[in-house]
Amino acid sequence: MDIFRSPHNGSARHRAVPVQAPVKAPVEAPAKSGRLARTAAATIALCVLGGAGSAYAYWTAAGLGGGSAANATMQNVTVDALVPGDTLQTSLIPGGTADVILRASNTNAHAVTIYGITTSGAVTADAAHPGCTTTGVTFTPPPTPLITPVTIQANSSILLTLPGAANMSTASLSACQGAQFGVPVTLEVRK
Repeated sequence: MDIFRSPHNGSARHRAVPVQAPVKAPVEAPAKSGRLARTAAATIALCVLGGAGSAYAYWTAAGLGGGSAANATMQNVTVDALVPGDTLQTSLIPGGTADVILRASNTNAHAVTIYGITTSGAVTADAAHPGCTTTGVTFTPPPTPLITPVTIQANSSILLTLPGAANMSTASLSACQGAQFGVPVTLEVRK
């Protein structure tokens, strides 16, 4: 098919020049590409259906099971002042300080950590010093929480020394010389 086109915008001075138009003919794809397209479509359909089936199975699957747990009661950690074999390292004198020694025993099946130590009553002299009615002894507990954590392992005991925690004023009676003092304390422990 010939098309006439003017080389200069259709001006009459110029002669029309025939131009050959491109011819479009249908192109047939090779037979293999049709099979490839069908295979690709089938693969995609299987992936989509397989994924949907997996999602359906995931969301609709049923199962049975059981479990149990028990919360045990924490046993008290006991505190003893001195037990045989424990020795004092410092002596308490009027106007001075001395260490307080505690033996803490953990009867629990798990370790505990001492969080704090507080006083829980008046300081008393031992029974061998009945005239020591004004002891002048006070207890200064360490800050809570303890600066250095102390752990007591399961079913065990530890000896705990509190440096300078006992104070004796100059108001103490002479009858208190040589006495051992009971300092009631409470330990706060945590699992």
